[in-house]
Parts: sequence; structure tokens; C-alpha cells
Amino acid sequence: MISWFTWIQVIIAVASCIVALGVGIAGRKPNDLSVGGVALSGVLLLVQIVLAIVGPMMGNQIVGDGLEFWMYCISAFLIAVAAVLWSLIERERWSNAVLSIAAFSIAVMVFRMQQVWDGSAPLIGA
Repeated sequence: MISWFTWIQVIIAVASCIVALGVGIAGRKPNDLSVGGVALSGVLLLVQIVLAIVGPMMGNQIVGDGLEFWMYCISAFLIAVAAVLWSLIERERWSNAVLSIAAFSIAVMVFRMQQVWDGSAPLIGA
């Protein structure tokens, strides 16, 4: 993974979390800003999937567990898609809570993906 791209993804996901939480606390329905942030995170995750496929061909090999990396990557993408769809179907203020939790989860998962890719992830039980 490219570390600067990882940090961009994490910053956008955290900002999306804060915006969605703020819109929800204000009692408003999901708007373009709260939904758009999570949708942007989903698009960036799609780019990350392409980079993770192309990266090893260019010499950027994964050091950690490849299966763990791909499960985080695919799960984070599915969380983004599910949260955006949820907010478009359920147009109420609580959908912003779903968007906020999804964005925070994406930020944590992308950070963890970087750890797994670099092999800097702590071993469980070690």
C-alpha cells in the first residue's frame, strides 16, 4: 500500500464520520455532504483494491497476511456501499448515525490494512 494514500483515506473517513455525526446531532436527514463523504471513502477503497492488485506486480509486495488484508479491504468496501444504500433508503436522522459508524469503521480498517501490508501489525498473543 502507498502510505500517503492510506493517510488520505483515513483523514477523509474520519472527516466523514464527524460530518455525519454533526448532521445527525443537528436532527437533519442525510444530505449530500454526509452521504458523499462515505461514498468518497468507498470510491477510494475501490482505488485501493486496484492498487493492491497492481502493487505486487510493480514490486510493492505485501509483508503480512494476504488473506487478512483482502478481508479488511473487501469488508471496508462493502461497509461503505451498505451504509450509503442504507442512508438512501432510510431517509431519517438515524441514518447519519449509521454513516458515522461506517466511516469510523472504514478509517480503522484502512489503518489496519496498512499495518498488515507493511508487516508492522502486532501479533495476537505475542
